[in-house]
Amino acid sequence: MATVGVCLAGCGVFDGAEIFESVATLYHLEQAGAEYLAMAPNIDQAHVINHLTGEVMGDESRNVLVEAARIVRGDIKDIATLSAGDMDALIFPGGFGAAKNLSSYAFDGPNCSVDTEVERLVNEIIAARKPLGAICIAPAMLARILESTEINSMVTIGSDPQTGGDIEKMGTTHMECPVRGHITDKQNKIITTPAYMLAEKIGETWEGIGGLVHEVLGLIES
Repeated sequence: MATVGVCLAGCGVFDGAEIFESVATLYHLEQAGAEYLAMAPNIDQAHVINHLTGEVMGDESRNVLVEAARIVRGDIKDIATLSAGDMDALIFPGGFGAAKNLSSYAFDGPNCSVDTEVERLVNEIIAARKPLGAICIAPAMLARILESTEINSMVTIGSDPQTGGDIEKMGTTHMECPVRGHITDKQNKIITTPAYMLAEKIGETWEGIGGLVHEVLGLIES
């Protein structure tokens, strides 16, 4: 049975992991007979957003690992305690947490930094030739990591020209993709799907993520 790491960025679309995308990832892995290994960095969130009003709650601080634990009923690990040897593949659901907590893309664009432990694990996965999935905005974070490697990959965030252009500036090829589809770079074992970068309904996201999970699992033994 395959074990797939799922790295969460908190809990909630505007300051953490997108919950529908996270649950869809976990569901499709389970339906395919795979086990998931949930993880998150043990760091403070960049900020906390009131999801009712959209306002920044300046007097409140939350921990990414603690918040991510909400999605997986507490069954989660600190990413710093894990390595590529603990999993057969790795997937990053989206949500602004991928661009605010796992990286600083939301604030710094193509000049962003990436959390040290996230970057370490991604590089280990790449070196081990294990599949890597990224959903929604997470491919922008991935492009920043790939920039320091010799890998020339292709990813998608859908069709947004600004984000796609930033990905290109970081040295990764951006491919436009419909919401229910995904892009597979078989050579580098990198699979991406737009999800809520384009989705207007849960079902659209569900289908795209299902395709991504299928591709990730199919590339484990290739």
